Amino acid sequence: MAVFKEITCSQELGQILDESCQRQVVLFKHSTACPISSRAWREIQNYIQESSDEVLVGMIKVIESRPVSSQATEKLGCKHQSPQVLLLSDRQVIWQASHQEVTQVSISEAVEGEKMPINLLD
Repeated sequence: MAVFKEITCSQELGQILDESCQRQVVLFKHSTACPISSRAWREIQNYIQESSDEVLVGMIKVIESRPVSSQATEKLGCKHQSPQVLLLSDRQVIWQASHQEVTQVSISEAVEGEKMPINLLD
């Protein structure tokens, strides 16, 4: 099972970014007020249960922890969306999915290298 951590402050965000230099990190940006995000959260939970402990899964609740969510968007240089999953390696986003694309299968494929890395500048 993957390791899970909710991120609620800048210090925790920094720790999870540092952790991405040691292992892959799946960062989930979740809106607790959105039904699409609730569906995506179930997909994340399924992923956590089925994946190895070599992956760290972090979650930012975008309403409850808005400053941290904004800081993540700024530090990672990606457009804010929720629900949104970002795959991090070496403090950089190497893959992302949002809304209906957030599935256990898509995350697993990205972590295993079966999905192409993204170009955030396009």
